[in-house]
Amino acid sequence: MLISKMAAEGGGKEMNEIKTQFTTREGVYKLLTHSEYSRPNRVPFNSQGSNPVKVSFVNVNDQSGNGDRICFNVGRELYFYIYKGVRKAADLSKPIDKRIYKGTQPTCHDFNHLTATAESVSLLVGFSAGQVQLIDPIKKETSKLFNEERLIDKSRVTCVKWVPGSESLFLVSHASGNLYLYNVEHTCGTTAPHYQLLKQGENYSVHTCKSKSTRNPLLKWTVGEGALNEFAFSPDGKFLACVSQDGFLRVFNFDAVELHGTMKSYFGGLLCVCWSPDGKYIVAGGEDDLVTVWSFLDCRVIARGHGHKSWVSVVAFDHYTTSVEESEPMEFSGSDEDFQDQMIHFGRDRANSTQSRLSKRNSTDSRPVSVTYRFGSVGQDTQLCLWDLTEDILFPHLPLSRTRTHTNVMNASSPPPGAPVITTTNTTNGNNSGANTPGVNSVSSSLPRSNSLPHSANNTATANSSNKPSGGSGIMDSAIATGVSKFATLSLHDRKERHDKDHKRNHSMGHISSKSSDKLNLLTKSKTDPAKTLGTLLCPRMEDVPLLEPLICKKIAHERLTVLIFLEDCLVTACQEGFICTWARPGKVGLLSSQNQASSPSGTVV
Repeated sequence: MLISKMAAEGGGKEMNEIKTQFTTREGVYKLLTHSEYSRPNRVPFNSQGSNPVKVSFVNVNDQSGNGDRICFNVGRELYFYIYKGVRKAADLSKPIDKRIYKGTQPTCHDFNHLTATAESVSLLVGFSAGQVQLIDPIKKETSKLFNEERLIDKSRVTCVKWVPGSESLFLVSHASGNLYLYNVEHTCGTTAPHYQLLKQGENYSVHTCKSKSTRNPLLKWTVGEGALNEFAFSPDGKFLACVSQDGFLRVFNFDAVELHGTMKSYFGGLLCVCWSPDGKYIVAGGEDDLVTVWSFLDCRVIARGHGHKSWVSVVAFDHYTTSVEESEPMEFSGSDEDFQDQMIHFGRDRANSTQSRLSKRNSTDSRPVSVTYRFGSVGQDTQLCLWDLTEDILFPHLPLSRTRTHTNVMNASSPPPGAPVITTTNTTNGNNSGANTPGVNSVSSSLPRSNSLPHSANNTATANSSNKPSGGSGIMDSAIATGVSKFATLSLHDRKERHDKDHKRNHSMGHISSKSSDKLNLLTKSKTDPAKTLGTLLCPRMEDVPLLEPLICKKIAHERLTVLIFLEDCLVTACQEGFICTWARPGKVGLLSSQNQASSPSGTVV
């Protein structure tokens, strides 16, 4: 209301101005105008009725030192370029590959980072009519088309991702609310698949595909009500977070095909989801204009963030900007400015020591080492928000003490986004010792939890029971480790025995046609009354959890924002007009940006 009034009085000009740089505690982030990627003609795309612009990155380990590649979709078009980032200006006249589709539009895409080389990359592309295409934009080949006749699912593909650690398995979600596991080596068959129930739980069911020979899909998940808008694998690939139009976040043990925990939005559907680098927290955003932070270990909401004025379309953790802090009760008589002077801004030279410092402290010092998480969000309000998840939010009952910040950027040689890069000390009192935190290479299982917020016994029991180890290797492990052929021969009875003790609702059924299995799916979907969830652990009231304020909240585009990706030297955003923007991190602005500033209109800084 205040903003509209100011605008009406002529005082909103500065507020509505698009920012080309912004300042955080690390320094100034600057838009590199000459590093903008778009369609070659640079004409804004008329986005009416089109699918969101999406961006995917891959590094092909090119010996020239410029191995980054970028893929993005705009309307019916798909582009594949060398990505020069903060180093050189973008050359839009020379795409490595360009494709224009008829009758359908690309909606999402994902590279296989395991198999990428300078000569070949495997790129999955999902489409608005339900198909999934496997292409190689370097060789300019189209390998395979999945769900070609739309016999598996006729609805729009909302998200597609390779299964972590696999060269052949991938997962696809649809607007129907279904999720399918595919193997690139298998065909989809010439008839509609017949399914057999594998597992059923609260508002979800999982079916295997029943056929004489192995075919796609290997598994069909039916999750919640309405579209399954996005999913994300945990850093170790063992858990799967799904957000749906029914407003629920559901986190599954992907290996055991079991529900780990749930959360309900404050209002409307959830549209996006991401994991913290260590797998301890999940952030979701959606139609309630909020970002919601959910604890994986405690299965509860620990904070909400309010800064957006419309739907939140993307959330992402910054794996390269995180504070590793040494908690140390001490007297401090200086000013806030003096304390801020102790903040160390990081570069690549210090980043490599992050994990070694933590490991050393774990073995030589009993003082807790904790992490302040940085994440970002973009929305349909054209705004970028950055957030810090700090100790006072994570552990509000810990004794107040000043902390010394040691480092702020994760390992510069860390794996691609999605890989875990944080290790922390374990000073837990044992309450969560049974929880399987989905992070790998961590020195300990959890952050200090000695004075955490209380939560109900029922929730604890749910979390603990869902974390019990399975009686054997998980179903997904079987598929990945031993090959899908062996997975397909594993009888339903064997799988039932494997999980009977952990999941009382397991039961097997005989051959079910796709039509009858759809009827069964309706039985597993029960309407959840929002009024009944508000005020519970599923959806706490606003006054019951901390409310985060954004570090920065800046208007950076004319049209709704659809992409936010954090890279080592920069962050990348994109809007529905088809412009992909590169923002240089503090200290990463080189010759290119100097040239840009000389030739581009000056931006505003706040």
